[in-house]
Amino acid sequence: MNDLITTAGMVLSGFDYMEYDKRLVVLTADVGKVTVFARGVRRQNSKFMGMTDSFAFGEFRLFAGKSAYNLSGLDISNYFEGIRLDMERMCYASYFADLADYSVKENMDGREVLLLLYRSLQALETESIDNRLIRAVYELRMVMENGVYPGLPARSIMQGTANAMKHIEVSDMKGLYSFKVSEGVAEELYSVADEYRQRFLQGSFKSLDVMRDMGY
Repeated sequence: MNDLITTAGMVLSGFDYMEYDKRLVVLTADVGKVTVFARGVRRQNSKFMGMTDSFAFGEFRLFAGKSAYNLSGLDISNYFEGIRLDMERMCYASYFADLADYSVKENMDGREVLLLLYRSLQALETESIDNRLIRAVYELRMVMENGVYPGLPARSIMQGTANAMKHIEVSDMKGLYSFKVSEGVAEELYSVADEYRQRFLQGSFKSLDVMRDMGY
């Protein structure tokens, strides 16, 4: 690997590394999920200070090394400040990032999962959409993006639930959250999404444990 790559991406997580560096996990549209070393970003005068926090979205310029990428430049277009200022939203966003991390590997096409994550974080910042509904939609669409969606449950479900699941399956990302459901349908949708996540996305998600401990 020796080329400079320019790609849309989002920081999924970051860790302090050495004295002034950070080690990032970045979900990109073009090269999937990659490890990126951001040299010197923790220095007082770094031009990238504050631009490598979790959920920062924008254009990343990455220089490929032997086993990881190095950050050459970036232009951040959305920091999702509304999420950072709210503990519940932060918990949901961290869980969504974990599912994206689980679903995409290096050198995969990460565009659809990146769009799904971006649109879902936008939904979290929207007061009129219930966070539990966002989680159910995100889990179901993530099962679909992983190519393991089995279709509707074998058991009988309400027609409203079936309609909602069809919408989640066929909608583009822009319109993914543009539907409303009754309280009864919402509860059944939460149940189906949780069942499918456990069956088909079998990773270990510490962020989900934190959500449960906090009652979300």
